Amino acid sequence: MKNSPLEQLNVLTAVLSFQSWALFAATLTAVPMKGGMVIPMLSYQAAEGRMHVMVDATVPQLMPLWVSDPGDSFDPGDPWFEALDPSWESQSFSRRYGFVMDAVTDPLPVGTQMGIRKLCGTLVLSVYRYANTAPKAFAPIFRTDGTTNALHWNGMMFHPTFTAPSGTNTYTATFKAYLLITGTGLELPNSSTGPFVSAGRTCQMVGPFLALSGASWSSGGQRPLAMCWRAQTPCRAERGHS
Repeated sequence: MKNSPLEQLNVLTAVLSFQSWALFAATLTAVPMKGGMVIPMLSYQAAEGRMHVMVDATVPQLMPLWVSDPGDSFDPGDPWFEALDPSWESQSFSRRYGFVMDAVTDPLPVGTQMGIRKLCGTLVLSVYRYANTAPKAFAPIFRTDGTTNALHWNGMMFHPTFTAPSGTNTYTATFKAYLLITGTGLELPNSSTGPFVSAGRTCQMVGPFLALSGASWSSGGQRPLAMCWRAQTPCRAERGHS
């Protein structure tokens, strides 16, 4: 049965689209951020003796490379290749999230430094320390692949890579920033921001349409800070970690 002119046109359009993807396909040597920075700004307030945080109301997305950059791939020699390349795990990812020190902050008390701890989270939401200059890095942090749930932070801005399986699911993670006593490594009592929650949904291609759902960051006044992507999955404490 002969195809109609419209069907023939649709086939031709699909072929040309595929050819254009192949023509302009690139091998990426870095993980793209895909948008502006969306980062909590942390500070120490001496009058209260504790860390504070301010948040951004922007709505970012986690997205696999085959959706954001059709036809592109990552360099097989890079440490994030297996996790993110479309030919391997093809995880959804975002590098827009991070941590930064507010310019308006008081000096830390003598004998202390800052820490960031993941309190709980959806198990399949992973976090990696990322570096795209030699030596390149894509190292698990915040309980990913059995790592510790906390890290010391020197106040320099950094953007870890958050990843999750591709789909349209909701994920959450809860963090807090705090002071720790340098000599013992113990948390200084009553010095933390309180919990702030990040939660989000991945996206996937549905036919010719891109199905996206997003996130918002909000603060509850004097209540503990919450950063949420309209979370639907409750955050459960991780066994054996405070």
